[in-house]
Amino acid sequence: MTHAAITGWGKCMPPAVLSNEDLSTFLETTDEWITTRTGMKERRISHVTGVELATVAAARALACAGLEAADVDLIIYGSCSGTETVPNSASGVQLALGAANAGAMDLNTACTSFLYALTTATAMIRSGAIRSAVVIGVELISTCMDWSNRNVAVLFGDGAAAVVLQASDQEEGLLGSVLGCDAEARHILRVRGMGCGYAGRGINLGDTLWDFDGQEIFKRAVKAMSAASERVLREAGVMAEQVDLVVPHQANLRIIESVAKYAFIPMEKVFLTVRRYANMSAATVPVALVEALEAGRVKPGALILMPAFGGGLTWCAHLVKWGQRTTPLAVSDRELAPCTQTALELVNAIRARQDPHGASAAGLAGATGSR
Repeated sequence: MTHAAITGWGKCMPPAVLSNEDLSTFLETTDEWITTRTGMKERRISHVTGVELATVAAARALACAGLEAADVDLIIYGSCSGTETVPNSASGVQLALGAANAGAMDLNTACTSFLYALTTATAMIRSGAIRSAVVIGVELISTCMDWSNRNVAVLFGDGAAAVVLQASDQEEGLLGSVLGCDAEARHILRVRGMGCGYAGRGINLGDTLWDFDGQEIFKRAVKAMSAASERVLREAGVMAEQVDLVVPHQANLRIIESVAKYAFIPMEKVFLTVRRYANMSAATVPVALVEALEAGRVKPGALILMPAFGGGLTWCAHLVKWGQRTTPLAVSDRELAPCTQTALELVNAIRARQDPHGASAAGLAGATGSR
């Protein structure tokens, strides 16, 4: 049987750090309020596009795998904040990498996008349709954030990470995945202002209103991620105590703690980035995976559980068996353009462009969409 081994990994984090104290300069909030409710202390704000973040992450993953861009068969750009819809963002990464032989597709299931993309690429490798893929999780949430809404503005950050998958005869890579969607409640997490349904309503580019029922999202996230984790382990014939590391979606520290509890996995086995990066949506799991490797938390042959939950309301859990290599074969010299502003300056510039009291807000409020 052909497997899809993870042979390369790389991340790209914007250098500008937005602290809780920075947020308190324009929101009625405090560091204590944010930390006690979410576990978050800071997040990153990007000065470049999502495609640029993704390209650097992908270049680093390719170097790590010792693979040339020309040898890549497919690029999947997992994100809900693509730089453009047409052309897709994956094609921008393909062009920037010089991966002329690769197919390119975007995949949007919000926070679960990277993991859904991992399932997709793995299935294509197993079927023989391709031999290699670059799977990216990337978000540029800052540009589409409603910075006047304390309930969501404190939660999200920007970032990107990527992995390289290659066909292998060894049993490694994705052992199992469970995908689902709690669509009846999709309306409790909606970003009004993003998408073609808002065209022609007098809405300024980047203006959004967020529908975000935090308590209901919390309950459904814990239930879905816990059930998916139990199911993927059961279907793979793996006991909870056999899991070496959990790399979960980092939406909220209390969600993570609850999922670990219901999955019967101690928090010592859970890798956390929520304190430093907050919720990076589709980028959260791959960034945490790369940092776990950098920290020496991933051992050869390790079993890694990766549950997630996102808008839609999509949910999933993935079980990965790591290969024998945990260090890069090479290092890429590709870097982001220099950042000349602080994160607070970048956010204030976005806020200055938003129009919460004008035609944009009226258009957004009247555009409820389908349930």
